[in-house]
Amino acid sequence: MSQLHNTGMDDLFPAGPAGGGIAEPLAEGAVLLRGFVAADAPMLLRELQPILAAAPFRHMVTPGGHAMSVAMTNCGAVGWITDRVGYRYDAIDPASGLAWPAMPPLFLDVAARAAKEGGFAGFVPDGCLINCYVTDARLTLHQDRNERDFAAPIVSVSLGLPATFLFGGARRTDRPRRLRLESGDVVVWGGPSRLAFHGVDKLPDGEHPLTGRCRINLTFRKAL
Repeated sequence: MSQLHNTGMDDLFPAGPAGGGIAEPLAEGAVLLRGFVAADAPMLLRELQPILAAAPFRHMVTPGGHAMSVAMTNCGAVGWITDRVGYRYDAIDPASGLAWPAMPPLFLDVAARAAKEGGFAGFVPDGCLINCYVTDARLTLHQDRNERDFAAPIVSVSLGLPATFLFGGARRTDRPRRLRLESGDVVVWGGPSRLAFHGVDKLPDGEHPLTGRCRINLTFRKAL
């Protein structure tokens, strides 16, 4: 999982208008930007390689002692982690004892452009949680609520295999919408939707020319 396909990536996503694609409103403060970073996908994956070399994917353990099916790592000033102690952000990678790798300028640019398109200008994330989904990996419905300030949005970038994104409401019992996300799609949610429950259904088996048999998700947050 630490290495991704990169053969012929420039041919797969020819250059197009920056921020191109179709905006699909999901709720107040939430929007799906179809194909928004399709042209940036190959370079985003290239920028990911040195991050993974310094902080490889790992299956973190929940406070209840369950290993997550999704493999994770981070870049930026802080990283999201979970272990027996609880869910939290930390400036240090517990696996290496070192600071998380710096967030590449392209990551910051993509996050800022997508946030602005979604109605949240001036977004500067200080952390990027990077998830790797393989066959049958999933993320159950949850809220992103370990951040100190909920004024900033969440920006979620999909790369590689398509997945079914679950976007619900303010209560876990609210029936979520099921949205197929393709490589290059971005979901932005904030404001009234900032604490919406969301998740990812089990990833079907497949292969993508950019990432092989996995899906990569970059989730940008303003944690501190």
